[in-house]
Amino acid sequence: MIEVVAAVIKEDGLVYCFKKGQAKYDYLSNKFEFPGGKVEAGEDHRQALRREINEELLTDIDVGEHLLSVEHNYPDFSIRLHFYTCTILRPIGRLTEHTQLVELPTEQLLELDWLPADVPAVNFLLKNAIAQ
Repeated sequence: MIEVVAAVIKEDGLVYCFKKGQAKYDYLSNKFEFPGGKVEAGEDHRQALRREINEELLTDIDVGEHLLSVEHNYPDFSIRLHFYTCTILRPIGRLTEHTQLVELPTEQLLELDWLPADVPAVNFLLKNAIAQ
């Protein structure tokens, strides 16, 4: 079970959605996700998330509240994915692992082709947007 963290970034009422480029496993390629990555030894979730976002987006974030955690089994590996609300502290420098950034209102998130492990977070955001 691989421990993974992901940033749910919202700004001006829009959610940042990132399209993966070519991945190690083809079934993960060209799908949308919330950015993040593996938690390395000695890191807590917030440290890992700040490091991963710095590597992937060349920016800094403030890590906010924990939204939810899910476990997902892909054909070749299993992950435990922890989603956190995050705020961008300076403009994104460049996308290093993604091919596209799309900013959408919450109610339009299901229009994108998401990675299966990220779908529970999309549904969580939709449910909570309706509840507000």
